[in-house]
Amino acid sequence: QVQLVESGGGLVQAGGSLRLSCAASGTIFSDYSMGWFRQAPGKEREFVAATRWGGDTTNYADSVKGRCTISRDNAKNTVSLQMNSLKPEDSAIYYCAARWGPVGVQPRMYSYWGQGTQVTVSS
Repeated sequence: QVQLVESGGGLVQAGGSLRLSCAASGTIFSDYSMGWFRQAPGKEREFVAATRWGGDTTNYADSVKGRCTISRDNAKNTVSLQMNSLKPEDSAIYYCAARWGPVGVQPRMYSYWGQGTQVTVSS
């Protein structure tokens, strides 16, 4: 079992930055992939970024490419999402997720989810 807890959300002005963190507990192997997803009101949950727990593979949604960076600290069992140049359309609840296997972009591919953290970007 894997437990995930997100933190770091908040209210920021357009153009600002936020750093989200996901603390993972339980058994995580190098074959796991960690992802960030987001869901805005009335919209489906969508992929933001993902990385392998062991290795350098990363994947980003086109909408955040160049503005967001996913990173992990294996010693601390954390995965972070640095978000820069934030836009109002980035406002959503952001979820951390984990799966055994390669990085994936579909929410249904992930078995473990955190409770989410709210990000609000004002214009």
